[in-house]
Amino acid sequence: MKDNWIIFISEFIGTALLLLVGLSFVILDFGEGSPVIRLIPDEGLRRLITGFLFGTTGALIAVSPVGKHSGAHINPVVTLAFWLMGKLRGTHAIFYIVAQLAGAIAGTAVLVVWGWMGQSTEFGATLPGFAYGTGGALLGEIATTFALIMGLFLFLRQRTLRSFTPLLFPFLYAIMVYLEAPISGTSTNPARSLGPEVISGDWSAWWVYWIGPVLGTFAAVGVYKNTWLRGLEIEVAKLFHFDHDPHGIFRWRRSR
Repeated sequence: MKDNWIIFISEFIGTALLLLVGLSFVILDFGEGSPVIRLIPDEGLRRLITGFLFGTTGALIAVSPVGKHSGAHINPVVTLAFWLMGKLRGTHAIFYIVAQLAGAIAGTAVLVVWGWMGQSTEFGATLPGFAYGTGGALLGEIATTFALIMGLFLFLRQRTLRSFTPLLFPFLYAIMVYLEAPISGTSTNPARSLGPEVISGDWSAWWVYWIGPVLGTFAAVGVYKNTWLRGLEIEVAKLFHFDHDPHGIFRWRRSR
């Protein structure tokens, strides 16, 4: 484990960057007094753009040197999915999740430089939509996380598609944020929700953004394992740089 410190530090950095850059787009596109609101008054279009930019941030982290070392899970439920598929040791999964949560808090802490504009969005916090409540938000998180994990599996199982996996994120998040953000804020990532909760102090319905993504992940793994999709195995617990695995972490296979 001591030889893997660079992997966990990379995951910390990757998650911190996701929240710092990704939530900066949220603040810029929806924060009070932002010039973007005047330039693009249509809220739906701003949601579409924000989702695309947030997904692009994740994609760039995946192809970066940070992603080369850690695999760029940058989301506890992605790590959970790889563990459930038998592609990651439990001890490694725990260290990954700790690194992701710590990185999320660190990355969001920097967002205080946005001042009032950041505060007006609670630094990009995900909250249930007024018209839908916690029940609707929970269902929304289950559905969007199911889409995320199933999308990853469908790309990673095919050698011809695997190298294009990062390209999934900009388009998937553009669609999901456009359609679902009014319901739950479209988290799909407990770390992404935790950071703003800690910095803003708003813990409203915090459990939705843990239970929803976890249930969505279990549902996606269950569907994958029990349908025709299981025909091709996911070989590596990474989103890019598939051949870089000096410690044998990402090609580990749980004994059956």
